[in-house]
Amino acid sequence: MNKKLTSKKAGKRRKKRILLLYLPVLLILLLFFGAGRFLLYNQDPHKVDVIIVLSGGSGRIEKGAELYKEGYASYLLLSNAKEATGTSGDILQTDLAHGIPKAAILSENAALSTYQNAELTLPILKQHGFTSAIVVSSEFHMRRVKLLFDHVYKKSGIKLTYIGSDSGYNANYWWSDKYSRETTFSEYTKMIGNVFGYNGPEAKNALEQIKRWFR
Repeated sequence: MNKKLTSKKAGKRRKKRILLLYLPVLLILLLFFGAGRFLLYNQDPHKVDVIIVLSGGSGRIEKGAELYKEGYASYLLLSNAKEATGTSGDILQTDLAHGIPKAAILSENAALSTYQNAELTLPILKQHGFTSAIVVSSEFHMRRVKLLFDHVYKKSGIKLTYIGSDSGYNANYWWSDKYSRETTFSEYTKMIGNVFGYNGPEAKNALEQIKRWFR
C-alpha cells in the first residue's frame, strides 16, 4: 500500500516537473504565433464628429474616404496632411481626388510620429467642439495607435473608435514574408520604446540604431 502511494506521489511530481519544463516553451510559442494578431485592433464604425486619418501608410486615406462617404462623420482630419502618398501628391490632394469636399477636410502638417499624431490633433478637436472621432491607420499599427491616443486623449472627454485599413500585412503568418516580418519587428520595437517614454523622432532614431545592430 505504501509503495503504491509512493509511486503515485512520484508520478505526480514527474508530471509537475514536465509541466514546469514545457510551460515556458508553450508560452514562447503562443507569443510567437500570436505576435501578429496582437498588433491588430479594430472596432465597428459608428457615427462620430470627425474621422482622423494618420499619414504614413497605403490604404489609410482610402479607408478614411470610404468611412466619410458612408456617412460616419461630416469631417476628415488629416494628420501630417503634407506627407506624399504617390501619384496623387500629398494626402490632402489624395482626399480631394477621392471626391471629399475641401470644406469637410481639416488638417495639421507637423506630426512626425504616432505620438505627435495624437498630440497635435487633440487641440483641433477641442477647437471645433468635437466629442467623438474615428481614428484610421494601417491594421498592424492600431494596437500602438490605441495605446498612444488613449494616453493623450485620456482626460479630454472625447470618445475614440479605432479602425484599421488593409495594408497587406499578414497577421496570422507574420514570419512568412519580408514585409510582415519587418513590420512586426518595427511595431514591437516602437511599442516598447513608447512604453518607456520614447516618442517622436527620437524613438525613430533609436529604432534605426537597433536595426543596424541586426544587419
